Amino acid sequence: MSGPHDLFIRFTFEHPERAAAELRAALPLHVVAQVDWSSLRRESGSVVDPELRETETDLLFSARSSGGRPVLLYLLLEHQSSVDRWMALRHGPGGAWSAPRRVEELFDVPVEGEQVELWRTLAPRFEYLLDDLTTERAEALMARPGPPQARLALLALRYGRSEELAEQLPGWRELFIQVQATSNGIEELSVVFHYLLLVGHEGARDATVGMLKSIVGTQRMEELMLGWGEEHFERGRQKGQAEGRAEGRAEGRAEDVLRILAARGVQVDVESRKLILSCTDLTTLDRWFDLALKATQLSDVLGPTAQ
Repeated sequence: MSGPHDLFIRFTFEHPERAAAELRAALPLHVVAQVDWSSLRRESGSVVDPELRETETDLLFSARSSGGRPVLLYLLLEHQSSVDRWMALRHGPGGAWSAPRRVEELFDVPVEGEQVELWRTLAPRFEYLLDDLTTERAEALMARPGPPQARLALLALRYGRSEELAEQLPGWRELFIQVQATSNGIEELSVVFHYLLLVGHEGARDATVGMLKSIVGTQRMEELMLGWGEEHFERGRQKGQAEGRAEGRAEGRAEDVLRILAARGVQVDVESRKLILSCTDLTTLDRWFDLALKATQLSDVLGPTAQ
């Protein structure tokens, strides 16, 4: 099953207009000027191993040059938490990058001085272009050209797992509104917020839900949160079946209960959160799920013993 990063990136950048925005930011100007971007088309296929799909996503596009010749453009996005010297063999970027970007630089040569370059001409030659989001500030990403969905996705990828997320969200409000105004705005927003809730720190959850509520309103927010909860229940159910355990179903349902309570503004103390997450009885979890949909306080779900 694909992870949240793969699903989010593919949903965003499989659209040629959004992919063009990222490619134009990463490619040299002389290449950008020679591509007919209106001819950009998504091609099928992937060269990423399925086991790496949680952290790596690749997309292949075709286009034509200004002279009419065919051009292939390969886009790989990766979540990398540390610098990897061998990244040139994996064709992916990371953060605060200091590793070689050319394959030939990975090979040691048995000579020094002027002979080094002559020896390196015999090594495989390949260089990747790096768009390192970890070095970009939010203001720079928001100022990039392209559709608002693409810029918002870059911000989500840059700050989604960062402790800065709650602090950053208010500055994205205008971009959220621009996305909402597009033809598929609600769906686009839903995907972004679901991604942020999946990968974000616990401390940023209230800020994330609050921003969604301020953009789409309380009723629409609850509908989106409920739909997302059902999706994750099903994901948890499938995981439990695949692993031969019921824990996957219970874990997914418990998380649904907590997310619905958060969406309704119900505060959950640490002990009550532990109680919900540790529950493995699906009948109890289903009852809590139904009660959470209308809860205004924690005792509506857990009873009078709730803190």
